[in-house]
Amino acid sequence: MSCPRIVLAGTNSGSGKTTVTMGIAAALSARGLAVQPFKAGPDYIDPGFHSAAAGRPCRNLDTMLLPGGRLLELFSRSAASADIAVIEGVMGLFDGAGALDERGSTAHLAKILAAPVVLVVNGKAMARSAAALVAGFAGFDRKVPVKAVIFNNLGSEGHYRILREAVETETGIPVLGYLPRCGSIALPERHLGLTPAAEHGAVAELTETVRRLTEEHIDIDRLIALAASAPDLPVFRPSIFTSPPAAEARIAVALDEAFHFYYRDNLDILEHLGGKLLPFSPLRDRDLPPGTEGIYIGGGFPEEFAAPLAGNVSIREAIRSAAEGRLPVLAECGGLMYLAERLEDRQGEVHPMAGVFPGVTRMGRRLQALGYCTGRLERSVLPGVKGAALKGHLFHWSLYDTEGNDHLLSLRLEKNGTVFRDGPALGNAFASYLHLHFGTNPAPAKRFLRTAARRAGRK
Repeated sequence: MSCPRIVLAGTNSGSGKTTVTMGIAAALSARGLAVQPFKAGPDYIDPGFHSAAAGRPCRNLDTMLLPGGRLLELFSRSAASADIAVIEGVMGLFDGAGALDERGSTAHLAKILAAPVVLVVNGKAMARSAAALVAGFAGFDRKVPVKAVIFNNLGSEGHYRILREAVETETGIPVLGYLPRCGSIALPERHLGLTPAAEHGAVAELTETVRRLTEEHIDIDRLIALAASAPDLPVFRPSIFTSPPAAEARIAVALDEAFHFYYRDNLDILEHLGGKLLPFSPLRDRDLPPGTEGIYIGGGFPEEFAAPLAGNVSIREAIRSAAEGRLPVLAECGGLMYLAERLEDRQGEVHPMAGVFPGVTRMGRRLQALGYCTGRLERSVLPGVKGAALKGHLFHWSLYDTEGNDHLLSLRLEKNGTVFRDGPALGNAFASYLHLHFGTNPAPAKRFLRTAARRAGRK
C-alpha cells in the first residue's frame, strides 16, 4: 500500500513537536489535502489538538501495546482515505522502554512504518552545536531514517540562517524551516500534561495562528515531497477487523469536557464488533440516551468538573440505577472516579458522584502511577473470566479508597515488581485505572457487547 507519511520526532520532551505537528497538519489541510494525524504512545491530550488541526480524528500508535502487524493494520485502515499521514512522536526520538530497549519509542515506530523522520529541534540558545546534535541523532541508529530538520522557538530569521547553514553544511541533512518564538502559540499545561483541546477556549484561533506561522516559515512543498518518498507500507496480515461481529448493542459513551480520553480505535473496534455508539454528556444531559444497553465511561478530568458533575443529579441517578439493574458499565480512570460514591478534589472539597461503587477517590499531591502494566483478574467480571490477563497503561494522580469494601476489587496489577489491587466490580459494572486498548486484546470489548445484548434479551 502506498501512503505518503512523515514522523515528526523530538530531540526530547518539550522540543515543540506538538505545536509543529499542529501547524503542519493545519497547513496541509488548508491546501485541500486529507490529513490523517497520529500520535505515538498512549497520549490522549495531544491528539485533541491534532484532530482540530486536521479536521479528522487523530489516532494513537503504541508499539508497547500493539505488535507490528496490528499497528500496521490500524495505521493503514485510517490512512487509506487520506492524502498524507502526519505522525507525532513521543518524548525524544530514541526514548523507549529502557536504557537499551527501543520498544515504545518514536524510532521503533518509524522502523515499523518505514517512515521518514523529521527531527524537531528547540534551537533556543544554539548555534553550530545544532549540527553536532543533528549528526548524533542521524547517526545513532542508521535504520531510523532522519531525513530533515525543523527548528522551533527561534528569535529571529538571522538565528535560523546560522542554524540552517551549520546543519546542512556539516550533516547534509536539509532544514525545512522553523517556528518563531511566539507566546500566543504556547500550549497551557497542568498535572497530566497539556490542557486538553476540549477545554481550550480558543483552539480554532490557536490552530489558525500556528497554521499561518507554519506557512510563513516552513517549506511545505518539500515536506510533502519527503512524505511522498516513503516506500510502500510493509506487508502485514490483518487480524483486528477480520473477526465477525460479537453482538449488537447500543452503548452510551460519555463524551464531553470531563470525559474524552479514548483511543479512537477502541471506538472503531466496538462499532466493528456490533456496538452502536451513543454519545452523551455527564455534565449536561439529564438522562442516558434512549435505548441504552451498556455504558462506556473513559478517562478525563472529572476533578476539574467535580461541582457541575455533582450538580447533575439526574444523570448520576440514571447511571447508578442502570448499574443496579445490571446494565453493563465499563469505566477507565476518570470513569472510575465518577462511578465512586464521592470525589475529593485538590482543595479537599468532597463532591457526590454516581455512587455505583462505595468509597471515595482523592486527588493526590503527586503522580500515583505511570506506565504500562499487566493485570490478572481474580474473579470473573465484565471484561473477562477469572485468570484473564489485561494489559494497558496507567497515568493517574488520584487514589480510590474502598472504605472497607476491598472485596469488590477484582484486578491484581503488577508494575516494576510492585503488586496492587484495582478493578472494583459489582454486578455487571467494572472500573479500573487501567486504560485498555482493544487492538491488543478485543476479548473485553466482545464480552462487554455480549453482556449488553444478553441483558437486553437478544443473546
